Amino acid sequence: MTDRASALRAEGRDIISLSVGEPDFDTPPHVIAAAKAALDAGETRYTPVAGTARLKEAAALHFRRDLGIAANPANVIVTAGGKQAIFEALVATVSAGDEVIVPCPWWVSYPQMVRFCGGRVVPLMTHAQNGYRFDPGQLEALITPATNWLMLNSPGNPTGAVFTADMLHGIAKVLRRHPQVMVLSDDIYAPLSYTRQPHATLAALCPDLAYRILTVSGVSKSHAMTGFRIGVAAGPEWLIAAMARLQSNSSGNAASISQAAAAAAFEGPQEFLSDWREVFRSRRDMVARRINAIPGLSTPLPDGAFYCLIDASPMMERFGGDDGKLALHLLDHGVAVVAASAFGGADGFRLSFAASEEVLDSALGRIESAFA
Repeated sequence: MTDRASALRAEGRDIISLSVGEPDFDTPPHVIAAAKAALDAGETRYTPVAGTARLKEAAALHFRRDLGIAANPANVIVTAGGKQAIFEALVATVSAGDEVIVPCPWWVSYPQMVRFCGGRVVPLMTHAQNGYRFDPGQLEALITPATNWLMLNSPGNPTGAVFTADMLHGIAKVLRRHPQVMVLSDDIYAPLSYTRQPHATLAALCPDLAYRILTVSGVSKSHAMTGFRIGVAAGPEWLIAAMARLQSNSSGNAASISQAAAAAAFEGPQEFLSDWREVFRSRRDMVARRINAIPGLSTPLPDGAFYCLIDASPMMERFGGDDGKLALHLLDHGVAVVAASAFGGADGFRLSFAASEEVLDSALGRIESAFA
């Protein structure tokens, strides 16, 4: 959808894109300065495959300070975006016939990665009325001897769901009864929680399980650095080593200049994150209020990230039950969104509110007109 919106813009069409998930803020000045300094210093060579010593130290600091995970450089890997870390972990561990439990709606790439490895995706269905959270009993009912991963994403894309500490403790009780199940905890949106509660993540809450948890983070969403392509992951040393071997034989190291910038992001001031979060909170409130005022559309108030997953069930007959057609209808009215079916959902669309209030106001006006 993002590509199609870009093509239409190139033809002269006025398209507002709310389909892509990246902050609209400028990258912090101290991060840009660090990238320039690295260029001026000639840091343009290969680095160690798993990341520079400085960035691994900075990432370990991030995991300890911001997520509460007892990390050190030996159990950290630097990748070209968080997506690469997830992919490498699955490729290293998933074989044909293995089962991976994925809460649904899910981020679009999770099931594709599992299938690429020959694994079987086991959906764990969640619903808006429960805040897109699930009961640990639902999880346990899906576990079989073939299960080897549970994937968690909190705050979540596309739902904005935030998993509470109590919920994670309940999940931990289930996992202790099933020692073959590893956990991939995607915490890339951790700074963007609107619950006013500290971010909760499984490896920090339950250190006895840390030997089978991979926690993925990065700077893309928190520091407006999507184009720098830097992800970081912390987990058991055997898994980190396996991921590094894969990386060595596929992409090699992440970009040296991007690594210098990411180190500065983790090491430098973090106070601005709370200001950005409050801006996103205000945008979220506006979008949810306007969407819920449109007959036939509804959305829960997301607890985190910068997405609303919008239900359009009452309108689906108009589009033959195809939310892809609904998304194209909105594109015809100048707004690019993503159909819910892309995320394993149905009968709706995901809207990103990572845009200025002026842009969002204009986009919402077009959506109102499209469904008038």
